[in-house]
Parts: sequence; C-alpha cells; structure tokens
Amino acid sequence: MHKALAFLLIVLMSASIALSQTTTAKPADAPKPAATASALPTAVIDTTVGKMTCTLFPDKAPVGTANFIGLATGTKDWKNARGVVKHGVPLYDGTIFHRVIPEFMVQGGDPSGTGAGEDPVSPFGVEASPDLRFDQPGRLAYANTGRPKSNSSQFFITEVPTPHLNGSYTIFGQCDAATVTLVKQIARMATDPATDHRPFRPVKINHITIVRPAGAVKPAATPVKKPAAAPKPATEPK
Repeated sequence: MHKALAFLLIVLMSASIALSQTTTAKPADAPKPAATASALPTAVIDTTVGKMTCTLFPDKAPVGTANFIGLATGTKDWKNARGVVKHGVPLYDGTIFHRVIPEFMVQGGDPSGTGAGEDPVSPFGVEASPDLRFDQPGRLAYANTGRPKSNSSQFFITEVPTPHLNGSYTIFGQCDAATVTLVKQIARMATDPATDHRPFRPVKINHITIVRPAGAVKPAATPVKKPAAAPKPATEPK
C-alpha cells in the first residue's frame, strides 16, 4: 500500500514538472520578412516630358545605388568637363538623354551631353546580381565600355527585355509601367543620323528626387575621386 502511494506520488510530481516546462517554454523566433518595395528608396526623375519613377536596389547593387543617389542629390563630389570639382551640386540636373534607340533603351547621365565625356567620378566595377536580369522592360542600369571597371554616371532604362545584356551591366533599379511608356516615347524621337542616335531635340532631366523609406538614414557624403587620366569612348550598352 505504501509502495503504491509512493509510486502515485512520483507520477503526479513528474506530470506537474512536465506541465510546468510546457507552459513556460518560449516559442521559436519567427523568420524575418523579406524586404518589400516600400522599404526601398525610389528615384523620381523629373524630365521635360514627364516624370519617371524607379525603385532602387541598394541590397542588390550597393555601390551603384549609392553612387546614383550621391550624384542625384549632390552629396557626392564630381568633376565637370573642365575638371572643376562640384560640391553640393546635383550632377544630373540639366543633363539630357543623349542616345535613344527604339525597341532597346534610352541613355543619359553624361554632363557633357555627348556620351563621350570624361568620367565625372572614379569608375567602378559591375555588380551583376543573380537575382536581377534584363528579363523585363524598365530596368535601370549603368552604361559601360565593356572594360572591367567603367561604370561612372551614365545610365540607361530599357524599353523591352534585353537578355543579351545579362551579366555585363549593373542593374540598380526597376522603373514602373508609366516610365516605360515614357521611355517608348523618348526612344522614338527623331535623331541626327550624323550622331550615335542623338535626338535633334533631346529630353532634359530637370531634377532627380530620392524618396527614402520612413526611418531611413541618409548616407554620408562621399569624397571626390580622381577620374581616369586617359580619355575614354562613349559608355553605352551593347
């Protein structure tokens, strides 16, 4: 009888301990959600024919995105065609889309307006993310000469999918459908046959506004870098 009572007491104590452990156990940490478009900065490119809106990808192309934001806002120093350092001056204000090709893309961002100007900032390499491909229109990417480090300030926006560019150019943003419609319009402007697809009346960029997500911290200004000493050909997608 005493053994039976002792055994029952042990069972009751074991059950009580198990219940206590069950009720006090902490749940596993929930996985963090992936970044959404609303958590990414946006570039609003105000032009003489309308506004373009492009979501930027600092998580996929951190160097290229920081360069674009710095030049657009004037927080990054750059050199004009005469070699004068510009501090606190947005580079893209007043520049044009100097090269436009229908069923391909529109290209701009050269302070000289020719596509063959000296690099205003020190060139940097391609950031080819495996998650980003030229598989849809509206890709915002850097133009380059095909050399390992030739990204600078010039960029282009695609009108259609351009898979032949995959792996060779830095995609640092995606523009919306309204922007693609505007790109189609610009790409079909009359061009001077004596030039490399330069419009007779180029569209001008008035200003680029960077809209940051709530709570985001503005990056610090980047010190000026020396451009390449030798002149380079026009930076353009192939």
